[in-house]
Formats: sequence, structure tokens, C-alpha cells
Amino acid sequence: MVVTYGTEGDGRPLAALCAALKAAGHEAVLMGAAASLGSAPPLGVATLALAGDMKAASDSAGSISGVVKAGGDFTSTTGALAAIANRNAEAWTRQVLATSQGADAIIASGLAAFVGLSVAERLKIRAIGAGLIPITPTAAFASPFLPPALVPTMVNKASHRMVNGLLWRAFRKAINAARTTVLDLPARQANFTDHPMLYGVSPTVIPPPMDWPADARLCGQWVPPAPDWTAPAALSAFLAGGDPPLYVGFGSMMGVDNDRLLADLIEAAGTRRAIFNPGWSGVDVSRLPENIFAIGDTPHDWLFPRMSVVVHHGGSGTTHSAARAGVPSVVVPFAGDQPFWAARLHALGIAPPPVSRKAGFGRRLAKAIALAEGEDLRIRATEVGRCMAAEDGLADAVAAIEALMNG
Repeated sequence: MVVTYGTEGDGRPLAALCAALKAAGHEAVLMGAAASLGSAPPLGVATLALAGDMKAASDSAGSISGVVKAGGDFTSTTGALAAIANRNAEAWTRQVLATSQGADAIIASGLAAFVGLSVAERLKIRAIGAGLIPITPTAAFASPFLPPALVPTMVNKASHRMVNGLLWRAFRKAINAARTTVLDLPARQANFTDHPMLYGVSPTVIPPPMDWPADARLCGQWVPPAPDWTAPAALSAFLAGGDPPLYVGFGSMMGVDNDRLLADLIEAAGTRRAIFNPGWSGVDVSRLPENIFAIGDTPHDWLFPRMSVVVHHGGSGTTHSAARAGVPSVVVPFAGDQPFWAARLHALGIAPPPVSRKAGFGRRLAKAIALAEGEDLRIRATEVGRCMAAEDGLADAVAAIEALMNG
């Protein structure tokens, strides 16, 4: 049983993990937000939608949309995400408990992680954490939820413990209520720390920390098998009509001034050919000039290698897909862990410094794109992409899960 809750960026890697487990002869069911499960059925993965509407919740008062509009600091981001989970904690616990009867293990991730870990405890089965953001304490880097430049190196490990403690406190009341009401388990004061953690994170993007415990592992990106997908004729024609274009897309980010964003993107692209995916933003693509082509959901592993530069928000999945494609990035972080990934790509030499969305965004984005088009970044991006292509994150994760179950 694999349990998560979040956006498509959370659901897609876990759908790939479920498919890999099935291919290895295991049964796997994916539970998550309805809006995040679309990639699972084509892979032959059974799904069950958990209560709630992630997209609507992300655009409601006090939600991620409001957090993005206000600047995306850690406290407000945590509060907005915890509010979604806390509203649904009891319903999720009942659903996961009912569906996990007879399961050998629960792989828990995302906003539903504490629910999955608690149900595994109730059923006395193996609990395995899965994540796309490295939260196991280490001295190698600070917590991904804190601004990278503001944490002194000497307190890196302490920053993880602090942030993980704050996250637990934000979720604890609702989780403990569900534990006592639904699971007949005692309330917990301490966070969950005694389960293994598997990360769909590339060891090329983040070198494995030397001080991690043996049961914390960077497996590599969890990439679904290439879909049976054919590009629409209009997209194929646009790609064939000139040099590789620029890609711009900010995934599930909402809460921006769409008119201002559109004007800034048009300014930054200039006369370049570009492809724009509006995602959840709601930008009116009918106002785009002829040199910018609008698309809907398109497989990143098909699209990104055909781009010159990928401009994105710095979500873990998009960060990995752009790097794996061997293409430079320009990262415009909005909230949460996105500044961490932006800083990591810059440190790898495959992206300029992250671009703030403050006044003058269009002009500064144009400068960053020009830097990303430089030869040094392109050569380095090719090298990183070649290293990542040699990784098999799914095989590594399946082997790790089998070892944990047989140990």
C-alpha cells in the first residue's frame, strides 16, 4: 500500500514506484489526492482517491495560493499544508485503515505520511517512508524548507531537527485525534523517526550524506516508463519550425498576478521561440504572441530534451527532469523547498542564481535565460544529464524495499 497526498508532482513518482513494484511481482495500490492520480492508470496501477480536493484547497482562503501571493515563507507554507492534512486526517485514517487490511507494508509520503505511519503501527506491519525532499538530518546541508543562504553550515543538522519538529507540531493534534478515535492508539508526543526513508532523489543532484543512517537512501529519480504518447500535430509542427525553444512552466503554483506574470514572461522571452505550460495558474494563453506556444500536460521526459532552457518553479520532480534531460534550468522559486532545489542546480553549474518574482521580474528573468544559454552551462548540463541517465532510481528503490521486507 502506497499512501500520499499532494499535487501531480507528488503522485507521479509514486505511481512509477507502484508500477516498478508490480513489475517485480508485488501488489501495489496508490492512495492519494484525486488530482494527483492521473498518471497511475496508464501504468496499470490501481488507485483510491483520498478525501478532499487538493486543487480547490490550494486556491482557497489561507491556502498555498495565498502563501505564494504573500511570498511563500516557511511558517505560512507549513500552516497552509497542515490545514489541508488536518481537515482530512480522520477521513484519511479511516480510508487507509480499511484499504490496508492484509497488506504487508505501508509506504507513506507527502501530507498523508503521518496517517500512513500510524495505520502501519495499528496493523503491526512494516512502515517505510518515501519522499522527494531529503529531510533526514545531516550536516551536509540545511533543511530544504529554510532559505539556503541564511543557515550557517555549523547548524545544518540542527536545522533539520528544528524544522521536522515544527512540522510535527503543526500536524500533531489532528493526527493524535485520529490515532485515538480511529486506530485505538495512544497519542504521540514525539515525531516518527524510527522508520526507513527512501528518497526519489538523484545522488548526482545531491551527493549522499556520509552521516545518514543506513536506512536512509537516495535512490535516484522515480521516472515512470515512457508513455505511449504522441505529440499533438500543432506541437510537433511548432518544434519542427525552428531552433529548440525555451520552456516555461510553474506546475501547480497558484496565487500569482496572472496579468503581470504574462507580461513578464513575454518580456523575458523577447523574440525567442518558447513553449508555455500554464499549469494551475489560470493564465489566459489566448493573449500569447505567436512566438510562444501554449501546451497542456506533456511528458517531461519527452519534452525537456527538445528544449534549449527549462524555466520552472523548482519543484523536486521538475528539477530532476530538467537536469536529467541535460538542459540548463532557470529557477523561479515560489515557496517551500523550491529555493533549496534552485540553489542546488546553481551549485551544480547547470542554472544561474534563482530569479525572484519581485519588481523587475521580466527584465531579470531575461538576463537569467541569457546566462543559461551560455556554452558553459550547456556543457555542464550535458554532463549532469549523462550521469543521471545511468541511474535507475526505481530499481534501487524496489531492491531496498525487498531488502527491508526480507530483513
